[in-house]
Amino acid sequence: MGERLTQSDVKKIEEEIEYRKVVKRYELLEAVKEARAHGDLSENFEYHAAKREKNQNESRIRYLERMLKTADIIDDSSKEDEVGINNTVEVYVEEDDETETYRIVTSIRGDALSGLVSIESPIGKALMGKRVGDRVSVQVNDSYSYDVIIKKIIKTNDDTNDKIRQF
Repeated sequence: MGERLTQSDVKKIEEEIEYRKVVKRYELLEAVKEARAHGDLSENFEYHAAKREKNQNESRIRYLERMLKTADIIDDSSKEDEVGINNTVEVYVEEDDETETYRIVTSIRGDALSGLVSIESPIGKALMGKRVGDRVSVQVNDSYSYDVIIKKIIKTNDDTNDKIRQF
Protein backbone atom coordinates (compact mmCIF):
# COMPACT_ATOMS: atom_id res chain seq x y z
CA MET A 1 0.00 0.00 0.00
CA GLY A 2 1.34 3.41 -0.95
CA GLU A 3 0.48 6.94 -0.02
CA ARG A 4 -3.16 7.87 0.44
CA LEU A 5 -3.79 10.55 -2.19
CA THR A 6 -6.79 12.52 -3.35
CA GLN A 7 -7.47 13.18 -7.05
CA SER A 8 -6.19 16.71 -6.45
CA ASP A 9 -2.91 15.33 -5.07
CA VAL A 10 -2.54 13.11 -8.14
CA LYS A 11 -3.11 16.10 -10.42
CA LYS A 12 -0.48 18.19 -8.61
CA ILE A 13 2.04 15.34 -8.76
CA GLU A 14 1.41 14.84 -12.47
CA GLU A 15 1.90 18.59 -13.03
CA GLU A 16 5.19 18.53 -11.11
CA ILE A 17 6.42 15.51 -13.10
CA GLU A 18 5.52 17.25 -16.37
CA TYR A 19 7.29 20.45 -15.30
CA ARG A 20 10.40 18.55 -14.23
CA LYS A 21 10.51 16.54 -17.47
CA VAL A 22 9.75 19.34 -19.92
CA VAL A 23 11.18 22.49 -18.34
CA LYS A 24 13.58 21.61 -15.54
CA ARG A 25 15.27 18.70 -17.35
CA TYR A 26 16.10 20.93 -20.34
CA GLU A 27 17.44 23.75 -18.13
CA LEU A 28 19.63 21.34 -16.16
CA LEU A 29 20.99 19.66 -19.29
CA GLU A 30 21.95 23.07 -20.64
CA ALA A 31 23.68 23.92 -17.34
CA VAL A 32 25.68 20.66 -17.54
CA LYS A 33 26.69 21.39 -21.16
CA GLU A 34 27.75 24.92 -20.28
CA ALA A 35 29.76 23.79 -17.26
CA ARG A 36 31.40 21.01 -19.29
CA ALA A 37 32.61 23.59 -21.79
CA HIS A 38 34.66 25.30 -19.07
CA GLY A 39 37.45 22.73 -19.37
CA ASP A 40 39.02 20.13 -17.09
CA LEU A 41 36.13 18.15 -15.55
CA SER A 42 38.18 16.80 -12.63
CA GLU A 43 38.49 20.29 -11.11
CA ASN A 44 35.30 21.81 -12.46
CA PHE A 45 33.03 22.51 -9.49
CA GLU A 46 30.27 23.98 -11.67
CA TYR A 47 30.14 20.78 -13.72
CA HIS A 48 29.84 18.55 -10.66
CA ALA A 49 27.20 20.82 -9.10
CA ALA A 50 25.19 20.86 -12.34
CA LYS A 51 25.40 17.07 -12.65
CA ARG A 52 24.27 16.66 -9.03
CA GLU A 53 21.28 18.95 -9.56
CA LYS A 54 20.36 17.11 -12.78
CA ASN A 55 20.53 13.77 -10.94
CA GLN A 56 18.39 15.12 -8.08
CA ASN A 57 15.74 16.18 -10.59
CA GLU A 58 15.74 12.72 -12.19
CA SER A 59 15.48 11.10 -8.73
CA ARG A 60 12.52 13.32 -7.85
CA ILE A 61 10.78 12.33 -11.11
CA ARG A 62 11.29 8.62 -10.36
CA TYR A 63 10.10 9.09 -6.76
CA LEU A 64 6.89 10.86 -7.87
CA GLU A 65 6.18 8.32 -10.62
CA ARG A 66 6.63 5.47 -8.14
CA MET A 67 4.34 7.26 -5.67
CA LEU A 68 1.61 7.48 -8.32
CA LYS A 69 1.96 3.79 -9.25
CA THR A 70 1.53 2.64 -5.65
CA ALA A 71 -0.95 5.29 -4.48
CA ASP A 72 -4.24 4.50 -2.81
CA ILE A 73 -6.69 7.07 -4.22
CA ILE A 74 -9.12 8.26 -1.56
CA ASP A 75 -12.27 10.34 -1.75
CA ASP A 76 -11.92 13.83 -0.31
CA SER A 77 -15.63 14.48 0.05
CA SER A 78 -17.35 14.49 3.42
CA LYS A 79 -20.77 15.24 4.82
CA GLU A 80 -21.54 18.91 5.30
CA ASP A 81 -21.35 18.67 9.11
CA GLU A 82 -18.34 16.31 9.39
CA VAL A 83 -14.59 16.86 9.38
CA GLY A 84 -13.04 15.66 6.14
CA ILE A 85 -9.94 16.11 4.01
CA ASN A 86 -9.14 19.75 3.13
CA ASN A 87 -11.44 21.05 5.87
CA THR A 88 -10.24 23.62 8.36
CA VAL A 89 -11.13 22.69 11.93
CA GLU A 90 -11.11 24.92 15.00
CA VAL A 91 -10.69 22.95 18.22
CA TYR A 92 -10.56 23.84 21.88
CA VAL A 93 -7.71 22.08 23.68
CA GLU A 94 -8.90 21.66 27.26
CA GLU A 95 -5.48 20.79 28.67
CA ASP A 96 -3.94 24.07 27.43
CA ASP A 97 -7.13 26.17 27.59
CA GLU A 98 -6.42 27.29 24.01
CA THR A 99 -8.17 27.26 20.66
CA GLU A 100 -6.16 25.90 17.73
CA THR A 101 -6.92 25.75 14.01
CA TYR A 102 -5.84 22.92 11.73
CA ARG A 103 -6.41 22.00 8.14
CA ILE A 104 -6.77 18.27 7.51
CA VAL A 105 -4.67 17.15 4.51
CA THR A 106 -3.11 14.00 3.06
CA SER A 107 0.28 12.95 4.38
CA ILE A 108 2.24 14.36 1.43
CA ARG A 109 0.91 17.82 2.21
CA GLY A 110 1.26 17.67 5.98
CA ASP A 111 3.16 20.55 7.57
CA ALA A 112 2.37 20.91 11.25
CA LEU A 113 4.24 24.22 11.53
CA SER A 114 1.84 25.69 8.97
CA GLY A 115 -1.26 24.17 10.59
CA LEU A 116 -1.61 21.44 7.96
CA VAL A 117 -2.13 18.15 9.78
CA SER A 118 -2.05 14.81 8.03
CA ILE A 119 -4.90 12.33 8.09
CA GLU A 120 -2.21 9.89 9.31
CA SER A 121 -1.30 12.02 12.36
CA PRO A 122 -2.91 11.33 15.76
CA ILE A 123 -5.02 14.49 15.65
CA GLY A 124 -5.91 14.00 11.99
CA LYS A 125 -7.10 10.44 12.64
CA ALA A 126 -9.06 11.55 15.69
CA LEU A 127 -10.84 14.44 13.96
CA MET A 128 -11.88 12.69 10.72
CA GLY A 129 -15.64 12.18 10.55
CA LYS A 130 -16.39 14.08 13.77
CA ARG A 131 -18.87 16.95 14.16
CA VAL A 132 -19.04 20.35 15.85
CA GLY A 133 -19.46 19.90 19.60
CA ASP A 134 -17.86 16.45 19.67
CA ARG A 135 -15.32 15.78 22.39
CA VAL A 136 -12.46 13.89 20.76
CA SER A 137 -9.67 12.00 22.47
CA VAL A 138 -6.36 12.30 20.62
CA GLN A 139 -4.18 9.25 21.33
CA VAL A 140 -0.57 10.41 20.86
CA ASN A 141 1.06 7.18 22.06
CA ASP A 142 0.33 4.28 24.42
CA SER A 143 0.74 6.41 27.53
CA TYR A 144 -0.48 9.88 26.50
CA SER A 145 -3.70 11.26 25.10
CA TYR A 146 -5.55 14.57 25.36
CA ASP A 147 -9.07 15.79 24.65
CA VAL A 148 -10.24 18.47 22.25
CA ILE A 149 -13.69 19.84 21.50
CA ILE A 150 -14.55 20.70 17.91
CA LYS A 151 -15.76 24.30 17.80
CA LYS A 152 -16.01 24.96 14.07
CA ILE A 153 -15.62 23.19 10.71
CA ILE A 154 -14.90 25.23 7.59
CA LYS A 155 -15.51 23.33 4.36
CA THR A 156 -12.94 24.01 1.66
CA ASN A 157 -12.56 22.26 -1.65
CA ASP A 158 -9.85 24.50 -3.04
CA ASP A 159 -6.38 23.24 -2.18
CA THR A 160 -4.52 24.94 -5.01
CA ASN A 161 -2.11 26.77 -2.69
CA ASP A 162 -0.88 23.61 -0.99
CA LYS A 163 2.45 22.26 -2.12
CA ILE A 164 3.51 18.65 -2.33
CA ARG A 165 6.18 18.22 0.29
CA GLN A 166 9.72 17.71 -0.97
CA PHE A 167 11.76 14.91 0.57
